[in-house]
Amino acid sequence: MRARGAGALVLRLVALAALALVGPCPAQGGQVRVAPISAVDDAGRTIVLDRPASRVVTLAPSLTELVFAAGAGATIVGTTSLGNYPAAARAIPRIGDAARLDVERIVAMKPDLVVVWRHGNTSRELGQIEAAGLTLFQIEPQRLDDVARAIERLGHLTGHDAGARAAAASLRASLEALRRQHAVAEPVRVFYQVWSNPLMTVGRNQIINDVIELCGGRNVFASLAPLVPLVSTEAVVAADPQAIITADETGGTELLRRGADGAALDMWRRHAGLGAVEGGWLYTINGDAISRQGPRIVDGAAAMCRALDDVRRERKTRSR
Repeated sequence: MRARGAGALVLRLVALAALALVGPCPAQGGQVRVAPISAVDDAGRTIVLDRPASRVVTLAPSLTELVFAAGAGATIVGTTSLGNYPAAARAIPRIGDAARLDVERIVAMKPDLVVVWRHGNTSRELGQIEAAGLTLFQIEPQRLDDVARAIERLGHLTGHDAGARAAAASLRASLEALRRQHAVAEPVRVFYQVWSNPLMTVGRNQIINDVIELCGGRNVFASLAPLVPLVSTEAVVAADPQAIITADETGGTELLRRGADGAALDMWRRHAGLGAVEGGWLYTINGDAISRQGPRIVDGAAAMCRALDDVRRERKTRSR
């Protein structure tokens, strides 16, 4: 009896191993049961889907880029008017922009996931979309490390885990290379101009502040908590930045340009005593690369680092 019992146990273990190799048992009707998948969004909500999302709507250009980076671009059935990257994004149907969304069209698309720009989309329209029974996943990377995490979560929710992990690892490696390269670089005081009228900059909790610090820069307004605080011209003059940098919002393809950019930076030329003006260290970075909280932030960071390296090199040359 003992021998037969041992043999039965072995047979049972073999059978269980065989079932594991075959995969999940089919449910009634021959359909394979798929385990639910979940992820926590940037609003702290746990989003659960019965199966990977195959119809996705993105409500900001950066979100479109993040989904493509995760390898799930083919799942996007609707995006906003400025969703222009990568090239395949230009063919996706439009559902409005950050100022106004076509809620009826979004609902008619029957997406199983709507990816939301957390602080960029209006709460009223988001409420209407959610009331229609659609699932919202809110994303807003505020630190550089958040971008890779966003790619991984979107890859998970769309069933593209492997590709998303690879893309996230590549992005982290590129940023880490820049960080190591500038770990002991001479500090450069930076004023980053988000807007000229009213004059706006970035505080310590904004992702561009992370980019400045990655390159060995010192944001002269890093002590401010708001993401995009208002500042005065007098405060900038008092801070005496060694570099003044802004974003090109005209849609140009040039990654980095040196010199005044019309009204955006030319306003500083009247303050000849500023270190940035005396040195000619006024820079414009491609807006899509530096301002979108997406995978191209690594390109924006590389441009920022090149600008600050200019300042260091020329200051060293002039001090000889």
